[in-house]
Amino acid sequence: MLLLVILLFGACQTNSRTSWDFTTENVFTPGIEGPAVNSERLLFAVNFEKEGTIGVVDETGEGKVFLELPEGSIGNGIRFDSDGNMFIADYAGHKVYRVARGSDIPEVWAEEANMNQPNDLTLGRQGQIYLSDPDWSINTGKIWMVDQQRNVVLLEDKMGTTNGIELSPDGNILYVNESIQRKVWKYDILPGGAIGNKELLISFKDFGLDGMRCDEKGNLYITRFEKGTVVVVSPEGKILDEIELKGKKPSNITFGGEDWQTCYVTMADRGCVEAFRALYPRRSN
Repeated sequence: MLLLVILLFGACQTNSRTSWDFTTENVFTPGIEGPAVNSERLLFAVNFEKEGTIGVVDETGEGKVFLELPEGSIGNGIRFDSDGNMFIADYAGHKVYRVARGSDIPEVWAEEANMNQPNDLTLGRQGQIYLSDPDWSINTGKIWMVDQQRNVVLLEDKMGTTNGIELSPDGNILYVNESIQRKVWKYDILPGGAIGNKELLISFKDFGLDGMRCDEKGNLYITRFEKGTVVVVSPEGKILDEIELKGKKPSNITFGGEDWQTCYVTMADRGCVEAFRALYPRRSN
């Protein structure tokens, strides 16, 4: 009897939740990435119907093209600042675009020819932008910062394939993962926005890492590319939960919904967005 109770308790601790389809399949290209939700709870992601677009999806899951980037640019990560301005990492053109709130016109906010391909981004409390910058051809990567004066500063070079990037809820810790090396690193944010005191948070034995976001408790939600899951990791590096997805190639994740407790996951192999309920709401911007 005791053994049965133990087994049942263990089963309760194992996550059995799965996701549901928020959009229909293949409304986005396989390059779907960069989900972000604005203050009106509208979901945005890159490459709706064709490459080089930004799509917008309403609360019912219906989408359309919101804007097209200039020729030669293809978006990846998207973030909104506290004023509602959209920032887009352009991996093809080595730029960061800004779209002012209420506008659909992208303006070049920063540009750096020495970037490999700016991939994902997150926004600091002082207005700075942190960018991951992988070089997939040789499995290396960099971290860049665009400061308040729009200067582009190299923070770290010769890393693994830097990909997902996120800040802690208090804005004092930067998390960056390496897809191929399957490691998640944490840094202290120093005065002026620089980073230091690098420390390994967690590493994985298999499958890739892609986008990630924090909830209000500081837990990281990390997409496991080719495994088809989102793993939830505590600020201490402990695995708390793992959510099974329908597809196998989740590329990124964000929080939304009326209570900011619904996670939207972009699926590269399905060209759509899946959703699931998070443990806690998102961290505040």
